[in-house]
Amino acid sequence: MLFYLNLQKSLKKRLIKKMSKSTTAYKTISEVVKLIGLKSKKGQSLPTHTLRFWEKEFKQIKPKILNGNRRYYDEKNIRILKKVHFLLKEQGMTINGVKKILNDKEPLKLDETSNNSIKANILINKLTNISEIIKSLKRLK
Repeated sequence: MLFYLNLQKSLKKRLIKKMSKSTTAYKTISEVVKLIGLKSKKGQSLPTHTLRFWEKEFKQIKPKILNGNRRYYDEKNIRILKKVHFLLKEQGMTINGVKKILNDKEPLKLDETSNNSIKANILINKLTNISEIIKSLKRLK
């Protein structure tokens, strides 16, 4: 019985491994929303409408549209969507500002380390400002 359970677990792991998508495979719109980390304000559904809006606004985003208007995104489109998300949502840029950056000839590299370093710099500046305010409040006593 124990042998059978171990064999079943082993087969299940292999099946899951084979069924999981390759990182280079095309992704559906809902998979991309999860990958990017988009969240609706109410937190109930995936905001796929945001990606469709960005497709209209940014000419660089061109998913494959197959089988009754189903969208499939490749790695290039996902990278562009990550940049758009970062610049709009985390850096607070406008759509026109992001368009200018995407239309620039120089590629904008936003890997994980640069995202973290930008966030860290913003946090350091805020903490410095807070500590200066605390110091000035202590002097008033």
